[in-house]
Amino acid sequence: MSGRILIVDDDPVQRRLLEEAVTRFGYSSRVVENGVEALQVLRAPEGGDIDLVILDLVMPELDGYAVLEKMRGDGNSTPVIVQTAQAGIDTVVGAMRAGAQDFVVKPIGPERLEVSIRNVLKVSALEDEIVRFRKSAAGTLTFSDIITRSPSMERVIRLGERAASSHIPILIEGESGVGKELIARAIQGQSDRAAKPFVTVNCGAIPENLVESILFGHEKGAFTGAVDKHVGKFQEAHGGTLFLDEVGELPLDVQVKLLRALQEGEIDPVGARRPQKIDFRLISATNRRLMDLVKEGRFREDLYYRLNVFPIWIPPLRDRLEDIPELTRHFLARFAAEEHKSKVSTVAPETVALLQSYDWPGNIRQLENAVFRAVVLCDDTCLRPDDFPQVQANCASRGAGGGQGGEPRIDAPLIAGEPAIRPDDAAGERSGEHAGAAALWKAQGSFAGFTDGSVPFGFLRALDRNGHVQTLECVERDMIVTAIDHYGGRMAEVARRLGIGRSTLYRKLKDYGLEASNGQDAAE
Repeated sequence: MSGRILIVDDDPVQRRLLEEAVTRFGYSSRVVENGVEALQVLRAPEGGDIDLVILDLVMPELDGYAVLEKMRGDGNSTPVIVQTAQAGIDTVVGAMRAGAQDFVVKPIGPERLEVSIRNVLKVSALEDEIVRFRKSAAGTLTFSDIITRSPSMERVIRLGERAASSHIPILIEGESGVGKELIARAIQGQSDRAAKPFVTVNCGAIPENLVESILFGHEKGAFTGAVDKHVGKFQEAHGGTLFLDEVGELPLDVQVKLLRALQEGEIDPVGARRPQKIDFRLISATNRRLMDLVKEGRFREDLYYRLNVFPIWIPPLRDRLEDIPELTRHFLARFAAEEHKSKVSTVAPETVALLQSYDWPGNIRQLENAVFRAVVLCDDTCLRPDDFPQVQANCASRGAGGGQGGEPRIDAPLIAGEPAIRPDDAAGERSGEHAGAAALWKAQGSFAGFTDGSVPFGFLRALDRNGHVQTLECVERDMIVTAIDHYGGRMAEVARRLGIGRSTLYRKLKDYGLEASNGQDAAE
C-alpha cells in the first residue's frame, strides 16, 4: 500500500524486524533511534508525508509518552501505534489518553502488526474524509485538505493560495474530472468569504432558453409561466462565491449580461425594472480552450479577458502519478465503509503499480469509479489487480500495440492525404458500445479497400461510391453518426468531443435529418 510509516525504537534488532515486516506488508518506512529524532522528522517539511508512527514507549532521553504529548501539542494528528514490553492496563490507558490509536505488546506477531497498521490507516482515512465532507458543506475546505503529493499540484496549490487572498476573477482550466470544483472550494474556504455561500452552476447542463432566468432570476409575470419571483444564482451567491463550470457553454446573449455583472457588480433579473447590486466572487472553469472559442466567434473576446485574469491550469492525473496511491487509499476507505465491506482495507503493491501504468483519460473521476467497482468486486482483504479487469485489459491492449481504452490505435492515415484518427482519445471503460458501428464499418469497407469487413474503428470514407471526394457535409454527417454511436448517445459528451456546442449539435442533427434516423437527439 502507499502508507509511509515512521518506526521509532531504541532497540536495533526491533527496528530491523519492524522495518522488514512493514516492507513486506507493502508500505514504505523510515527508521529513527529515539524520540528526539522522531520529532525532528515530524516537524520537518517531509513530516507531512508520514501516515503512521510506530512508537516505542520506553526510550532514553525522550520516551513515547513525551513524544505523543509534543506531537499533539504541535497540532500533529498523525496516528500512532505504541509498542512496549509492559502489558499492564495502566500502561495501555495512559498511552491511549496520550493520543495513541492502538497498542501492541512486544514481541509482536507479524499478523497482529499488519492488522493494526491496516485498521489504523483505514480509520485515519475515514476521519479525513468526514472532516473533508464537513468542511466542504460548511464552505471551509482549504488546500491542506486536498489529497496530493505531486510537485505539479504544489504549483496549483501555491497559485490557489495567492488567489484566495484576493478578489481577483479566476479561470480554472483542465480536463474533465481533474478536480476543478475542489480547487474552487479550497480557494473560497481559504479566503475571507469562507463559510459564505458557494453556489455551483454547470453552464453546459442548463437548457439554453432558461440560462438567463436561472443565472439572473426573474420577476413574477416576466414571461409565460413565470407565476412566482425566482432568485437567480448570482443573488444566491451574494456575499460568497459563484462557480461557473463549463463557462464556455454560455450563449452569447448571456455572456453580455455576465460581462456587465463583472464590470458593474450588478445584474438585471428578467422583467425587473431596475438593476440589483450584488457582491460575489467569480470563479470560472472550463475543460476547453476558451481562446479557440473566441476565434470561432462563440465566446466574447472582452469576456474572455475579463475571466482570464488569474488562470490556474490543473494537470491531468496521468501527469501526476504520485497522487494515485494516496487517492486510491482515500477512495477505498470511503467505499468500503459505504458498501459495508470493512474487511477490504488495503491495496496490494502490484495493484498500485497497475493503476500507475494506466493513463486515466477520465482522470480522478474515473479512478474513483474504478475503485468503487473494485471494492464491490473484492472478496479479499486487499484490492488485487484482478479487481480492476478493465484497467488490466486496457494496459494489456496498450502493451500489445493497441491504443488506450482497449481500441486499436490507428497511427497511420487510412487513405493517402487523410489524417490519422485516434479513437483511443475517447474516455471510458465501456464494453460492447461499438457494436452498433460494425455495420457502418462494413458498409464503408466494401468500397474503400476493406473487402473482408475488418475496417478499423473510426474509419471515415473519403471517397463516394463513384470514386469522387465526399462533400464536407457528408463527412461531417458521418462523423456525427460515428460520435453518437461511440458515446452511446450522450449528447453532451458528443458535442464536447466534436468541439461544438450542444445547441449547434442539435441544429446539425436536424439539418442532416438524423433525429428520426438515429433517435439519439433526446438521449442524455
